[in-house]
Amino acid sequence: MDDTQMTRRAWIARAATTTLSGAVLLALRPSVSAGESKPITITVYKDPSCGCCTKWVSHLQANGFAPEVHDRPDVDALKAGLGVPSALRSCHTAVVGKYVIEGHVPAADVKRLLAEKPAGTSGLAVPGMVTGSPGMEMGNRRDRYDVIAFSTTGATRVFAQH
Repeated sequence: MDDTQMTRRAWIARAATTTLSGAVLLALRPSVSAGESKPITITVYKDPSCGCCTKWVSHLQANGFAPEVHDRPDVDALKAGLGVPSALRSCHTAVVGKYVIEGHVPAADVKRLLAEKPAGTSGLAVPGMVTGSPGMEMGNRRDRYDVIAFSTTGATRVFAQH
């Protein structure tokens, strides 16, 4: 055998070993399951002294969101600028993607909005401070409430019932 064949054989053996090692490492690496996904960024604007808003933020975190919280004393001006209808306003406002989220909207409904992307919808709202909604828990009491979808034209419809 001459040196050229040995070098070629050695190279092929080394390449095969490297490929096999890479395949083994790839198979052993931790995998991300379909249920695990990157947290969804949502920007929350709230009054600095509001406790229920802080609880709603915790609800979002526990349900796969990564809230960026901004305390603002002028949330009413912000709501007007974002097009939240007066009748649908609550204590805090959030923005996720192209949507406005007003009040104690459950995280599951926000995820549904992001998945479905309903035409003409600019946001969701839970008007007022409904007992039993996320962030407004009071023992076992759960008042029924609607999550309202709204548009920039002022049209509204029931998006979810709880």
